[in-house]
Amino acid sequence: MNSKSNTTLTIALVLWIALCYFVAWTGAQVSPGIASSEWYDQLNRPGWNPPGWLFGPVWTLLYTFMGIAAWRIWKQLGFSEGKRELGAFIVQLILNGLWSQIFFNMQNVGLALIEIIILLTAIVVTTALFFRRDKIAGWLMVPYILWVTFATALNAAIWVMN
Repeated sequence: MNSKSNTTLTIALVLWIALCYFVAWTGAQVSPGIASSEWYDQLNRPGWNPPGWLFGPVWTLLYTFMGIAAWRIWKQLGFSEGKRELGAFIVQLILNGLWSQIFFNMQNVGLALIEIIILLTAIVVTTALFFRRDKIAGWLMVPYILWVTFATALNAAIWVMN
């Protein structure tokens, strides 16, 4: 993949990050802060629930890392040789966007818990595939695993408390 020009690589990096930000945008449309938070505000939540202002910066960083990780795999392997890795990435990205729709838009905490467990599994698989091809890409996914593990515990606590 060394034949790609710097311009092509830069555009591709921007596109991978933009794809991740698009998924973030779709989730933000139904999340508290942009959408009505009346339903979410009425939920019983654990004392360790982070303040609302924390989610935006954390997710911005995570989506940036995810985009860079996918770009590194694409840069090294392209779409044909990296179809397993990039396919897994796209699957987990779709699942990522789906969670917000289930939790906030459908207001179904239990179904969201099942979905986030599937999402976490998909992220772990994607990360393992990334590590096999590019250690930096793999490490860029680790904070995402940690945050979604925390989010899974939070989703579970909210489900139990409500």
